[in-house]
Amino acid sequence: MLSPVENLSDNHIQFLRQTLGAEFVSTNASDREYHSHDQSFHHPHLPAAVVFPDSAAQVSAVLKYANEHLIPITGWGAGTSLEGHTIPVLGGIVIDLMRMDKLLRVYDDDFQVDVQAGIKYKDMNLKLAQHGLFFGPDPGANATIGGMIANNASGTRTPGYGATRDNVMRLEVVLANGEIIQTGTRSVKTSSGYDLVHLFIGSEGTLGIITQATLKLYPLPEHFSVVIASFEDIEGATRSVSAIMGAGLHPIALEFLDPYSARVLNTTGEFRLHEKPTLLMEFHSATSHAIEHELALAQELCSDNGCISFEAGVGRAERDRLWKMRHSHYEVLVRTHPGISFLVGDVAVPISRYPELVAACERELLTLGLRGASIVGHAGDGNAHPVVPYLPGDDASHARAEQVFANMVHIALELGGTATGEHGIGIGKIPFMAQEHGNSLAVMRAIKNTLDPNGILNPGKMF
Repeated sequence: MLSPVENLSDNHIQFLRQTLGAEFVSTNASDREYHSHDQSFHHPHLPAAVVFPDSAAQVSAVLKYANEHLIPITGWGAGTSLEGHTIPVLGGIVIDLMRMDKLLRVYDDDFQVDVQAGIKYKDMNLKLAQHGLFFGPDPGANATIGGMIANNASGTRTPGYGATRDNVMRLEVVLANGEIIQTGTRSVKTSSGYDLVHLFIGSEGTLGIITQATLKLYPLPEHFSVVIASFEDIEGATRSVSAIMGAGLHPIALEFLDPYSARVLNTTGEFRLHEKPTLLMEFHSATSHAIEHELALAQELCSDNGCISFEAGVGRAERDRLWKMRHSHYEVLVRTHPGISFLVGDVAVPISRYPELVAACERELLTLGLRGASIVGHAGDGNAHPVVPYLPGDDASHARAEQVFANMVHIALELGGTATGEHGIGIGKIPFMAQEHGNSLAVMRAIKNTLDPNGILNPGKMF
């Protein structure tokens, strides 16, 4: 087993400085502390050093050296992980890809783009808008593309555009031994060899460091509309999700808010939501007539399931305001509940089982008896995010929250779902891997051992 590396020798530091330049190798306390944690509540760990490469060649040199000297390596994008993926649990070297943030080439006619892994999602889409294009998956946070790929991020627009794995065509990856490989093709179809692109997507930096990608893009929509639909009860709202998806409608986004979440979001003053179970939807189309048809059918299906309010708004400003509000849910929850901390869950099930999942999660949250317990979710793909409150500094309260969280994961697995719809395994979901994957977990370990026999890449994650 790889040993922790809390400090690097003078020889190690000298090699790194010669390879990257002294100004791009840091052992100072502030850089190490910043890279010791992410946005999760998992325990931080200090790296021995942080490096800032500007090319795949530099990443390759660092990995080759680290592999020869058994130094742990952790990749770093924007630090937005919610499951501890970027926490260097064995110390060693953190490779921060912030300097590798270039948009390299746009293939306008093919709806594709080449980018370096350190480019941030929102920044990239601002540049792509000049070409009338955008990258579909929306994780909410301004994550790096490399981080999104490593974690298979998805978010609100998954019903319309899929998860990250559905939108990556080629990758450049640096393996543990320093070898640089290219996987995939710009062709929209191929049946040539093993699908190595998708092997690295979602691998959480345990198989290689992603340095470049070719992404699938979409034209900016000409016609769109957003909907806020409120229901008398949770069962009606969640049943409507299955009805909408089963009717062949194509919402780009379909989100669920429980009544408490609606109440919290009302404190922003951005919207006056009914404090009832609520669905947020977005529809895109090439024509306004098609939008009107989808909205009419969606309203009919919602009405059949106890909808008490169906508000449709057309316009970019209204759409942007709605999703800004939705993405602010956690921030607003924390701000309005001083003295309470939260675990953010991430479970997903087949859409037909979504009503059962949400109902079961609501029952579990009620057992806590704490303010702030709530559920939001990407309902259009069966994904729920229970927000589990606990009292900071109170071990019993934290343990109870973790038990409720574990109960929810077991419920999702029993319903044919997964322990993590989009946040990944990292540190927090390791206990559920055997239950979800069974004997195939051994195959994953074998792949890990083949590509990273010394175990230097993101140790302490996934397994």
